[in-house]
Amino acid sequence: MGKMQGLFQPMHLIIILIIALIIFGPGKLPELGGSIGKAIKGFKKAMAEPEEKSVETSDTKQIENK
Repeated sequence: MGKMQGLFQPMHLIIILIIALIIFGPGKLPELGGSIGKAIKGFKKAMAEPEEKSVETSDTKQIENK
């Protein structure tokens, strides 16, 4: 076989969508998409928070050391 190409090629996405339609049915897909979107947004927010907390913690330590 040739080089490994990306997972998210159009044909792969179509196959994944068809499988999702079979498993969840057309009525559940919008609800499922919304849930995934909220999960991704929450994950990104959680990834950003430790950086903010570490900056606050280092500022607090500098003040305590003075």
